[in-house]
Amino acid sequence: MEEKVEPKGSAGDHLANERTFLAWIRTSIGIMGFGFVVVKFSLFVRQITAVLGNKNIIHSAGYSPAIGIILVGLGAFITVFSYTRYINTKKQLEAGGYYHSTLLIKMLTGAIFLVSLLLIAYLLKST
Repeated sequence: MEEKVEPKGSAGDHLANERTFLAWIRTSIGIMGFGFVVVKFSLFVRQITAVLGNKNIIHSAGYSPAIGIILVGLGAFITVFSYTRYINTKKQLEAGGYYHSTLLIKMLTGAIFLVSLLLIAYLLKST
């Protein structure tokens, strides 16, 4: 007679792991979307200035493209790291244990804080 082996970890634990993964994915999409807006906003400002015929047309996009690209890259890394975290948590649940790691949270907090400082410096410089 064949014995069915049930994976450890309740269905609720696995579903919570999946919800957490999806929350990280939503976060990464939001950060990438914000990065896209930051890059495109500088283009919008230059076009509006040109249309209005202002002699002081902004020729430089400043730091907007760099900050936007950093944000899009950050969102992409969050996607990869969240998948890795999801798989590791799944394996831990199936093995009957769970070790909580805050590495992704610390990395995301640090990166967003750094980009926030860059945005503040850019805004202070442009006003």
